[in-house]
Amino acid sequence: MGFLTEFREFAVKGNVMDLAVGVIIGGAFGKIVDSVVKDLIMPLVGKVVGGLDFSNYFIVLGSPPANYTGPMTHEALTKAGVPLFAYGSFLTVLLNFIILAFIIFLMIKQVNRLKRAPAETPTAPAAPAPEPADVQLLREIRDALIRDKA
Repeated sequence: MGFLTEFREFAVKGNVMDLAVGVIIGGAFGKIVDSVVKDLIMPLVGKVVGGLDFSNYFIVLGSPPANYTGPMTHEALTKAGVPLFAYGSFLTVLLNFIILAFIIFLMIKQVNRLKRAPAETPTAPAAPAPEPADVQLLREIRDALIRDKA
């Protein structure tokens, strides 16, 4: 029973729950960014490069099966078991990562800016605090002793 109690305490700690929420939201956010890259950005890049579907840029590394009569697309050839060097899919995933990393960078930058306390914001330096009375008295005694020696 001690093991189950310890596991329950671990599982309901704040950090574990925060991590679980972060993973779920991150997965959903990743799907949104993937859709933006796949459905909005890559067709534009493909249009500029000259192709309609950027993910269909690949090099066939092996021959299709002898009885294969399907289309010569990335998806169809992959299902047929043909080895492909799919650089178009890689470039899509790479662009997806760069966009996701940039968005996360912007989000963290905003969070850090919002977390900054008002005292940390750059302002004019504060006036120095007045010296305590005992320090002033000691300085006067020192100065008087120096005058008496001279």
